[in-house]
Amino acid sequence: MRNFIRTATIAALFSSLLGPVGLAQQAEITQLKNPAPTQVLFVGNSYFYYNDSLHNHVNRLVQAHDEELAERIAYKSATIGGASLSHHDVAAHLQAGKLGLDEPFDLVILQGGSGEPLRDSRRETFKRVAAEHAQIIREAGAEVALYMTPAYSEAHARFDPAMIERIASLYIETANEIDALVIPVGLAFEEAYRRRPEMVLHKFFDGSHPELEGTYLAACVVFATLYGESPVGNSYTYFGEVSDEDALFLQQVAQDVVSLFFAR
Repeated sequence: MRNFIRTATIAALFSSLLGPVGLAQQAEITQLKNPAPTQVLFVGNSYFYYNDSLHNHVNRLVQAHDEELAERIAYKSATIGGASLSHHDVAAHLQAGKLGLDEPFDLVILQGGSGEPLRDSRRETFKRVAAEHAQIIREAGAEVALYMTPAYSEAHARFDPAMIERIASLYIETANEIDALVIPVGLAFEEAYRRRPEMVLHKFFDGSHPELEGTYLAACVVFATLYGESPVGNSYTYFGEVSDEDALFLQQVAQDVVSLFFAR
C-alpha cells in the first residue's frame, strides 16, 4: 500500500512542481552562472558526512569525468551533527584562508536539518536564515545553492508519504526568494524508490541518514546539477562498493530527475 502511495506522490509532485499548472512553484534558477565551479563549500550536517562525506563522492565523479577540471577542484565540507541551517557561522567559513584555501569559494551549498520543513515556525526560520547566509555568501563573491534533503523512509517513526512535498516546497520557495539554485536530491530519492521499491537508500536503523547508495545517488544529483553533465556511464563506483548495476541505475535516476526538474 505504501509503495502505491509513494508512486502516486512522486507522480503528483512532479506534475505540480514541474508542470505548467500547479500550486507549487517551479525553480526559477536553472543553472549556475559559473558552469564549472571549482572552489565549493558544502555546509550541512550528518546527511553530508555519512559514508565518507558527500563532497568526496562528488569530487571523484568529477575526476572520472574530466581530469583537467578535477585538478582545479578544491571542495570543503563544514558539518555539525544534527544541525539546522541557523547553527552555522557561514561568515566565519568564508574568511580568507580560514579553511586552508588560497582562493575564495565560488559556490556554497546550504543544507538544512531534516525536520525544518515540518513546522511552520521552523520553515520561517529556515527562510530567514537562508536569506541571511545568501547575502553573506554573495558579498564574498560566491553563488548559492540549496541542497534539498530526502524525506524519511518507512523505517523512521515519523514517516509520512507526503513529507517530500513539504521539503520540496520549502526549498523551492526559499531558493526563488533568494535567487539560489536548488539541488533536487529529495526528489531523486523518491524517484529511485518509485522505480525500485526494494532499493535501500536510507540507513535501516533510523530511516533518516543515507546509506552508501543514497549518498552515491545524492552525489550524482549534485554533479549533474552543478556541472550540467550527465553522470550516466561514469566509471566511479566508490572503488567497487556500489555495484555496477546499482551505480548505473542511480546515475540514470539522477540524470532523469535533474533533466526534468530544470527542463534541460
